[in-house]
Amino acid sequence: MDHALAQRPLGSMGLHSSLLAFGAMGLSGVYGAADDHQSIALLRTALDKGVTMFDTADVYGNGHSESLMGEAFEGMRQRVVIATKTGEGADSGRGRPDYIRQAVEESLRRLKTDYIDLYYLHRVDPATPIEDSIGAMSELVTAGKVRYIGISEVGPKTIRRAHATHPISAVQQEYSLFVREAETEVLPTLRELGIGLVAYAPIGRGLLSGALKHIEDVENWEQRKARYPRFADDAFRANVQRVEKMRQIASDAGTTPAALALAWLLQSGPDIVPIFGTRGVAHLEENLRAASLALDARTVSRLTELFPVGALAGARYNEAALKRIDR
Repeated sequence: MDHALAQRPLGSMGLHSSLLAFGAMGLSGVYGAADDHQSIALLRTALDKGVTMFDTADVYGNGHSESLMGEAFEGMRQRVVIATKTGEGADSGRGRPDYIRQAVEESLRRLKTDYIDLYYLHRVDPATPIEDSIGAMSELVTAGKVRYIGISEVGPKTIRRAHATHPISAVQQEYSLFVREAETEVLPTLRELGIGLVAYAPIGRGLLSGALKHIEDVENWEQRKARYPRFADDAFRANVQRVEKMRQIASDAGTTPAALALAWLLQSGPDIVPIFGTRGVAHLEENLRAASLALDARTVSRLTELFPVGALAGARYNEAALKRIDR
């Protein structure tokens, strides 16, 4: 097994992941059309190339992403670490114990498995105490339907309350060169408690790839900017200008902007696992090269100077989605 296929612990509870994990949200058509047969083949190719952790959610394509994963890994269950989520939605009540108990059964059916390795609460339900939500997930661990518990987009106080109810193995948070706010309070809290960080959108939802130079390059631009204001007009142009300056740093390091962004995250701590998403083998291979990159101190310094905390132009999410993020 070469360095690109190495494993690292995710939290202190015994869960392990490949250095880079695969995020399957894009396979459900969120960013544009996706072919199911190609998606299944891509998931299997990622596994063959050493990716062991695959991340999805019941809300991605209304379960379609989970179904694709179930089809792709049927008969290979022992080779993969499956992470999925529940509790996301505009309506309240999705953190209720009865909702979680029903949701896990549906996810297990779609995934064609009898257990989930890492089960996240996707968003905190303001109508349900976090202790009740995590308590229900703890019952699933006792029942053998879930191995480890995670929680997504949460602040330090909620992390502590959740962890006191049942040990949390991983917190999923947006974290990239563009979005570094986790460094302020969340990461120190996780490291104190022995919880791993799963960094989603590590390539800035495609911006850090360097491939999106003009609005015309953004697939489903109207829908994407409505959900993610970083793609709206002036914000998009400002973000692209910053990435253009990153190109020279990537060139000097002998790599691509996307691989550089992932390598920076990997070197930010041994407790961080980035989850990247792609619909093509070429980008899969490009991203996996990040695991074999060793960035020198000067490269890291240039990147952190170019992307200070708050570098992203435009909000991470639209107003409605931001309201569902716990802080």
